Amino acid sequence: MKAWTWSVPEAVFWLVPVACYFLFPGYLVLGSQVLITGLFALSLDLILGYAGIVSLGHAAFFGLGAYTAGLLAARLGWHEPISALAISALVAATGGFVSSFLVVRGGDLTRLMVTLGIGLLLYEPANKAAFLTGGVDGLSGVDPGKLLGWRSFDLAGHTAYWYSLAVLFIVFALARRLVRSPFGLSLRGIREGRPRMPALGTPVRWRLVAVYTVAAGIAGIAGALLAQTTQFVGLETLGFNRSAELVIMLVLGGTGRLYGALIGAAIFMVVQDYLSGVNPVYWQFWIGLLLVAMVLFARGGILGAMERFARPRREASDPRRGRHT
Repeated sequence: MKAWTWSVPEAVFWLVPVACYFLFPGYLVLGSQVLITGLFALSLDLILGYAGIVSLGHAAFFGLGAYTAGLLAARLGWHEPISALAISALVAATGGFVSSFLVVRGGDLTRLMVTLGIGLLLYEPANKAAFLTGGVDGLSGVDPGKLLGWRSFDLAGHTAYWYSLAVLFIVFALARRLVRSPFGLSLRGIREGRPRMPALGTPVRWRLVAVYTVAAGIAGIAGALLAQTTQFVGLETLGFNRSAELVIMLVLGGTGRLYGALIGAAIFMVVQDYLSGVNPVYWQFWIGLLLVAMVLFARGGILGAMERFARPRREASDPRRGRHT
């Protein structure tokens, strides 16, 4: 299948958020949060699902993007959102490139510790530099200005929703093209059999550096989107909890599929919003129970379970496959 060819189920998938705008007009703020979180989860799926790089500090790049967009608007008076989004992506990608040389060298445990350390290294300076970042009180007064000089970001979330959806779709289309390219195939080869790839002429280290940098840039875009649509940046954008929740979302949706990141983020955010409203204290118990159930009964996440369910029917309907009696 060509990389730019879209199937009917994919088209239906992208029509769902469009329909949600009209069906749930009172939940547009939550909807934009779901779209932004889905973009953030997509960035982690590129390195975890395709390259096999585990990370517990991916929020570092999300926070870099958020604070870059926030500081541009609140401290420097840069109120053009799209250019601020590009600058935030560049800053986060630069951070990813610099740190990638530490991350790609070791094994899984080393990567976990290094990525966690990178997140902590950014969290504490942001906390201490209260004169610049707002510290524990957060950075307020983030006014992104009018989108394309036309639409302001309203409290109801209309502009934020379409803005987030457009950015998500564009970035997703580019990521989809990337993973279906020879570069993406080499990443899967590295994930499945890293020792064999140099024999095929694949520069393993530079492939990992490249995808880690791209993923960091996408995470920065997600963080900048959050800052612009909420007009606030808090320390939690750099926190460990945000990175941990991201891993949960990928487990729910399924890693190495791109769409799994979006589905997992949507399920996690909606369930979290509902359960925290029902029981603000013990809602995490049910999230944990859902996660355990997914690991036990739906290995590979929701998309993995759907693929296993559809495989027998697809094989039975394929005339090229012989039927067993």
